[in-house]
Amino acid sequence: MKVAKKTEYGLRAMVALALMAGERHAVPLRTIAESENIPEPFLDQIVAKLRKAGFVKSVRGVNGGYMLSRAASDIKIGSLVRVLEGSLSPIGCIGDDVQAVEEFCCRVEGCHTRPVWIRVMDAVTRALDSISLEDVMHDEVPVETVLSES
Repeated sequence: MKVAKKTEYGLRAMVALALMAGERHAVPLRTIAESENIPEPFLDQIVAKLRKAGFVKSVRGVNGGYMLSRAASDIKIGSLVRVLEGSLSPIGCIGDDVQAVEEFCCRVEGCHTRPVWIRVMDAVTRALDSISLEDVMHDEVPVETVLSES
């Protein structure tokens, strides 16, 4: 699975936002962009998606900017990745859209390799959903837990 720049930047921005402000006060977008070396116009598009999905909220005015809409411990990395990246499916035959699955491959039924991709997607989903934004903030990503669940 290759992660798009949008997702990489989005996760970095969320960690920066959590470290700078959390749920307490707003941080200007420019500050986040500068601290993470992310082009501000691109970050604006990313944060708009995150706001629409309910992960951040905007505050207007002189002390305006963005802040987390809930505790970092309640934000799972898997949820962020799905908002920014879309499906975690590594191949089209296990996507969410049934019509697209049938268009992707006529061998969906009885395919011997499809279960491999399902297991890959399940493992990636479990791993990302086991990590909170707070874990990433404190560099406490539970690698042992994720690897031992396999």
